[in-house]
Amino acid sequence: MRFYNNTFKIKTRICRIGFPALALLALAGCEPDLLDTSPYGSVSSNTMWTTDNLTDLGMTGVYNGLRLGINTSAASGRELYHFDRLGLGGQQRDGEPFMTGTATVGNGNVSSVWSELYEGVHRANDAIKNLTEKSPSSAEKKARYIAESKFLRAYYYSRLNQLFKGVPIYLEPVQLEEITKGRETEAKVWEQVIRDLSDAINEPALPDKYAKGNAGFGHATKGAAYALRGKTYMYTKQWDLAIADFEKVKAAGYALFTGGGADSYRLLFKQANEQSDEMIFSIQHMGVSGYGSTTQFFCGTRSSTGSCWNTYLISPNIVDLYENQDGTRFNWDAVIPGYNAMPVEKREVFFLRNNLTATEIAAMTAKGLDMGLYLPNGNEERILKAYQNRDPRLQANVITPYAHYNGTTPVISRWPYRVANGLAIADLRTDTGNLFHYLHRKFVYEGAPGVEIENRTYGPTDFPIIRYADVLLMWAEALNEKGKTTEAVALVNEVRARAGVALLNSSTATTVTGQANLRERIRNERRMEFVNEGIDYFDELRWGTLKESVFYAGNGVKQVWGTVVVPYIWSGDFLYSWPIPQSEIERNANLQQNPGWLN
Repeated sequence: MRFYNNTFKIKTRICRIGFPALALLALAGCEPDLLDTSPYGSVSSNTMWTTDNLTDLGMTGVYNGLRLGINTSAASGRELYHFDRLGLGGQQRDGEPFMTGTATVGNGNVSSVWSELYEGVHRANDAIKNLTEKSPSSAEKKARYIAESKFLRAYYYSRLNQLFKGVPIYLEPVQLEEITKGRETEAKVWEQVIRDLSDAINEPALPDKYAKGNAGFGHATKGAAYALRGKTYMYTKQWDLAIADFEKVKAAGYALFTGGGADSYRLLFKQANEQSDEMIFSIQHMGVSGYGSTTQFFCGTRSSTGSCWNTYLISPNIVDLYENQDGTRFNWDAVIPGYNAMPVEKREVFFLRNNLTATEIAAMTAKGLDMGLYLPNGNEERILKAYQNRDPRLQANVITPYAHYNGTTPVISRWPYRVANGLAIADLRTDTGNLFHYLHRKFVYEGAPGVEIENRTYGPTDFPIIRYADVLLMWAEALNEKGKTTEAVALVNEVRARAGVALLNSSTATTVTGQANLRERIRNERRMEFVNEGIDYFDELRWGTLKESVFYAGNGVKQVWGTVVVPYIWSGDFLYSWPIPQSEIERNANLQQNPGWLN
């Protein structure tokens, strides 16, 4: 958790609190203000919460639950942005068990997600109990911290419910041997989430929002609670209640960031704007080892600061979804006639760099490419047209072929890669040099060391969990489900106007023809808006669209022209929920496995 003054950000309390899995047995290893020369040692569970300072430290530990999946040695698979690999717009370069039909009840990420989210739950439970029973802090502070703890407990339970569809509910601190409850239904868990968020909303001590630079920025607010409760109502299809909550978020003072003019969408994800009015609730980062983001490390490239790993990639599915800037649908045939009818592996010829060497031409010919289609002095210019005059969010989110990227030095994404190309600007280098993929740009830091980032393992920019664009598009979705199409279109158009793409109902191509048409447009808008933000996969689960949008025949980990490197395999409808970890079932005989998960 991070607090701010008006000139720079300081983490006034950083607490690494060690809790055995699923049980609050001890509190240990707390570090104080980074500027404090008298660090705290181990704090026992009997001592924590017994002074005002220890109360602050304990609360920091509850927030620190948001960081439990972060791993700086290798991609954990459990950070929010990692979840894009399971949706329409992302992919993991070597494949992923859930996508390839090999996931089992013993999957390590499944058990870790379960444990980490429950650890967050139990930290919140510990805070709620001990703030009341032990803390000498002021009544106002304790009331606010209890409201924040209920918000966080609701958040942790909402993530559990999104994935596991019904889990045990614990509302008091428990010891390991007391973790014996059976699963509640999915509906019952949503009810508990709503109760906690309602309690937070009804607490007078919890502010509506914090302004940029406020010392409390990063804490939960009423606005965040309304937004999360509204999202919960989307899961329960209580459209009117969702709409009412989203209206409250707007009334609290949240709004789209437009301070960068036509470039606002791209600039929103820079450190300077991490506290804009659009950011409703974020994971707080700072550029210090152990407390920063890892998006750079696992979405960057070898040309990025620290020589990063492009573990996570952009799928051609989302690139092709971005419309032309005038709102017409993008069509490859409009750029290269006959492209869509070609076998995907033959399309590579159009992505080749200008002036191939004789050796490179021979290699491409050996692949079976029709080199008669190759333009030695115009191939790059032809393919570049496919990415011009598109929705500006495409270039803000994706490094496309022959696009520039400002790495440690300026580079260009070319194919095939050359170590030395004899040109003024070098080729962008990746970990997948024998393959040509779309690469992440959002949250991938730019420039030499010290410009935006010091080290690949700890980026300073906060990661949004809920931002106002998410609220606007959920609000539009709820209105559309109520048949209020005109009102819904207006909200979608707020997002599109900021992006710089043609508004709905502004032309024949953008005309909304009815509820079903707008439903699909809203879904696509969310897919395009939230690339690399860990939202798409959860949306596909909520909509029940995962099978058709991601597991269609011929999909998989793809190169830019569509050749599948690792195919996706739909194992069955049970993929709409995660398995209860086998280790938890063995520990707690009252847990029942989700249907379909047998191995």
